[in-house]
Amino acid sequence: MEELARLMRELEDQLVVCMRCGMCQSVCPVFDQTGREADVARGKLALLSGLMESMFDDPEGVYQRLNKCLLCGSCTANCPSGVSVQEIFLKARAILTGTIGLSPAKRLILKGMLANPALFDRLTEWGARFQKIFTRPVNDIVGTSCARVMSPLIQDRHFRTLAPVSFHRQVPSIERPAGKSGLKVALFTGCLIDKMFPAIAHSTIKVLDHFGVGIYLPENQGCCGIPALAGGDLPTFQKLLAHNLKHFETGDFDVLVTACATCTSTIHEVWPKMADQRNRKAAARLARRTMDINQFLVKEAKLRPLTDSKGKIRTVTYHDPCHLKKSLRVFNEPRAVINAIPGCKLTEMAEPDWCCGMGGSFNLQYYDISKGIGQKKAAQIIDTGADVLATGCPACMIQICDMLSQAGADIAVRHPVELFAEALDE
Repeated sequence: MEELARLMRELEDQLVVCMRCGMCQSVCPVFDQTGREADVARGKLALLSGLMESMFDDPEGVYQRLNKCLLCGSCTANCPSGVSVQEIFLKARAILTGTIGLSPAKRLILKGMLANPALFDRLTEWGARFQKIFTRPVNDIVGTSCARVMSPLIQDRHFRTLAPVSFHRQVPSIERPAGKSGLKVALFTGCLIDKMFPAIAHSTIKVLDHFGVGIYLPENQGCCGIPALAGGDLPTFQKLLAHNLKHFETGDFDVLVTACATCTSTIHEVWPKMADQRNRKAAARLARRTMDINQFLVKEAKLRPLTDSKGKIRTVTYHDPCHLKKSLRVFNEPRAVINAIPGCKLTEMAEPDWCCGMGGSFNLQYYDISKGIGQKKAAQIIDTGADVLATGCPACMIQICDMLSQAGADIAVRHPVELFAEALDE
């Protein structure tokens, strides 16, 4: 209750900054789909201005309205008053959840699974073993499958399945000294890369080796905590934060690197702001040393173009993950990585930084809106005539794979570091 009271005080101070100018309307992907004032940041902030009263009058209604948000940060990035909408919404969700509690489904997923990394690993490993019984491939180029039997949860989604073997099983840990670069990084894997896209982690290690960068990869890493926090489960977030700090605080490294835009943004921006008093200083220290892999390659590893290869020319278009561009202002660096790869011709889409519509659990709760946003993104990708869609966020990859596959497009979806690692073999 003391922690919730602190969040309430901070929330009240932040809400007064909003001028209700409506600038957020023009950049909100959800409002673009629904046209409803209640779905845009200004409408939600107006609602939160009376939060104390609303919590008692209709806490469930307030909570549902707040959940109808992608947390993409488009409003924050374009707010002339500098309102930190994402931070406000995360605090508000935590306050409301502390009041009304978690739903049984969220309690099972967040407190029962996510809060226990070892159990979460075992459950996903079992899922990987039996998933072929319930799924069938639909697009080999995009790499998607669909359900053999329609279900209310999966609906008509085309999805990437779990990797047969998770990354942490293939590479439990690494302790490798710095090479020619004189640098050593800690590698934070992230749940989606570990369990769905281990090739991204392998590519990251390969590219770091190429630049002579040492690696510290601690075993038994946990989730960065953003799914729990976005769901309003502050205790689970704090538990996961403490778990990860314990593994990384003792490591000897210069920079913490991730290949997941959402993890990078969470560690860099969210950890120091939402950590409890006990872990706030440690979280801030680690946040200051955290970088996206593309950012690290350009600014620290001194990225240089690879020599010409005999590989075929591929047209690549790049999607800016919201958490990378809007939260961290990282957008030139991934393009520099792509441009350093022989045979890759970068062609920009119409709105590369327009949200893909994923939004984590938003995709599960509001798939019709999520799909509408994603279809707009897929159309822009297809219009470029690209062979490959590159992006630095595994969650965006899941959403874009779904949309491209449903559109019948044969466009591969890759991380920039994967493309760079492949070029090292040519």
